[in-house]
Parts: sequence; C-alpha cells; structure tokens
Amino acid sequence: MKVLHIIPSVAKVRGGPSKAVVEMVKALRSQNVDAEIATTNDNGKDLLDVPLGELTDQLVEYGNVPIRFFARFSPNVNAVREFAYSRTITAWLWQHITDYDIIHVHAIFSYASTIAMVIARIKNLPYINRPLGQLCEWSLQQSKLRKQIYFNIIERSNLLHSQSIHFTAEQEREEFQQLDLNIPNFVLPHGVHIPELIANAQNQLRQILQIPDQIPIILFMSRIHPKKGLEYLIPALGKFPDSNFAFVIAGNGESDYIKQIQSLLETHQIRDRTHLVGFVNGELKNLYLQGADLFVLTSHSENFGIAVIESLVAGTPVLITDGVAIAPMVKAQDLGYVTQLDTVAIAATIQEFFEHPQVAKQKGDRAQQYIAENYSWAKIAHSLIDIYANYAKYTKS
Repeated sequence: MKVLHIIPSVAKVRGGPSKAVVEMVKALRSQNVDAEIATTNDNGKDLLDVPLGELTDQLVEYGNVPIRFFARFSPNVNAVREFAYSRTITAWLWQHITDYDIIHVHAIFSYASTIAMVIARIKNLPYINRPLGQLCEWSLQQSKLRKQIYFNIIERSNLLHSQSIHFTAEQEREEFQQLDLNIPNFVLPHGVHIPELIANAQNQLRQILQIPDQIPIILFMSRIHPKKGLEYLIPALGKFPDSNFAFVIAGNGESDYIKQIQSLLETHQIRDRTHLVGFVNGELKNLYLQGADLFVLTSHSENFGIAVIESLVAGTPVLITDGVAIAPMVKAQDLGYVTQLDTVAIAATIQEFFEHPQVAKQKGDRAQQYIAENYSWAKIAHSLIDIYANYAKYTKS
C-alpha cells in the first residue's frame, strides 16, 4: 500500500500537529507501509532550508522519514504567507497523485490541504482528512466570516467527498457533529514515544534553572499563542503571592504577543518566579517534562494535546482545561486535574496541587503506565493500516 500524507508544514514552529504527522509516517513505515509526506518549506515567518522539488521525484530524509518539499509563496503579508500557497505542489500533485492508493490530508483552510483534496476528487482518488481541530467551535470563531466563505465555497464539498474524517479525540468529533454534516468519521489518537527515564531529572532541572530544592516547578510547554489561555493561567498563579513555586514557560511565538505575556507577568507580580526558556527539543525537552512537578495547558481549544500526552508518559501530572480534547480521558483515568477556563477555577486547582503534592505524584505514576499501554505509535499505526485498507478498496478510474 502506498500512502501520501499532505500537510501545509512540518516545521517545529507549527507545533504538535506537524510533529505528529512525521511520527505517524515513521510508525507506518516501521510496519512496512510505503508512506511519505508532501508539504511546503513553511517555517512560520521563515523558510526551512531544505531541497525543493519541482516535477521531479525530490525526496528528502527529514525527521527520518521521506518528505517532498515545495516552495511556499512568501510575501510580506502574514495572512497570505500563512495560507501556504505553492504553485509547485499543485503541479506535482496533479501529475503524481494517482501514484498512491490513498491520501491522508492534514488540516483544512490551507492551500496545500485544500488543493490536495480538490485534485484527489478530480482524479477519483480516495482520501481522508484530519482537520487538526479546525472544525471545533473555538477555531471556527476565529476569522469567522473568512472561514464561513471558504468553508461554504470549497471545504464543505471537499469534506463531503472524503472517505472519512480522522478525529484524534471523541470531544473533537462531538464538536464536529454540531455542523450537521453526514460524513463517515473515526477517532484515532496520536501516539507517543516512551522516553528514556532521566536519572535525577528534578535535581538536574533545578540546577539548570537555579531553583532551590522543594520548590515545585509548574511547566507550560506549548506555542505562546492567545489560544493557549495564558491570560487566565498567569492571573491564577498571581493569586499565590506567599507561595514558593517556579513557573516555566517553554515555547515560542510572535514577538508582540510574547511582550504582552511579559507585561502580564509583571502586572501579576510573578515575573521574578518565571523562567522564559524559549523552544526546547530533544533531550532537553524530556528533562523539562520529567523534571517538572506539574504540567499546565489552559487552552481555549485543543483537538488533542500532544504535549499533554508527552507529559503524562513522562510521569508528570497535568492540569488542563476542559477545552483540551483529551480532558475526559484524563479525568476518567485520574491522571491529573481538569478545570474550567476561568482564573478562579484554575487557581483553586493549583491550590489543591500545592496542598496535596503526594496525590499529584500518584496521578503522574498512574499516567505513565496508562499512556504507555494505550498510546504507543505501534498500536496507533496498526489501527491506521486497517483503516487505510478499508478505504483504499475504492478503485481509481
């Protein structure tokens, strides 16, 4: 079986969804599926330094998987740049899309994803779509008019012609059902790699950050973006002027928004207890996840929450809001804390964590075992292969 994954970007700056597709393809290839990725050289405001394809077979090893990169149109206009238009990916898809048995499209409202579905429809090639939470209520409310027009003119038909829609959590599917579109769909979560345990991770992290022993580390690791709810989390932490804690923000974002966050830290008088460490990756990322005492993600909306799963498998309990789609699982399995996106509610949950640290540790210990047993990439890839086999039976004209 030959499978093509389409996504606008695989750059780390684009966060979890881009990382997930690379890991997904890696897991599929480990089970002898001929899977690859076609994408653009998008890297946020910048471009990835990678070889670019035209109409030739220009496969690049990136993240240990084969990827075809195509040039993104990059004017100095953010909205146009974010759309990730690419003339060359269009031409290549038109010529080569029927070389594959099925297409797995990631994202909507972006050129590479949209044009892949349009061409697949014209060529009568089966495809499924993973919408990355962009059909959730919060996402649809952002740039609402533009998305309504785009959806009604193009994406509704694209989705209606898909073989199925791939959701990564039941909560994401429930929000989609409010759109009243009769489209086959399935729920299959992202997988996670089981990290190597780092000896004395908490002590090592405290040494790096120069934090005294016994002071709890509260870790936010995600894009620094309005969607992530820092405007609620920071005031909540500011309600503990007499409590000793260290707040770590690990991630990057637009410079203007980061300045707003820095101002918010000053306003709520926790700047001196906050460590802005930027984007972390690899072993350093594992050290932060394993060395923290509590992972926090107070998002308006997350279709899955990859960083949450990574924290759980590291044995670190999480505090998340009910807008994070895996919140029902975290609550049902008692792997952390689930609260509302409200400053008072978040503060009350943090207070519970401060008062009962041993209970939090027990949640983390449970999490490590549960996630390892249920969210391995090998298990996810096996399920995905069965799904592909079912939909790829549709013949091409």
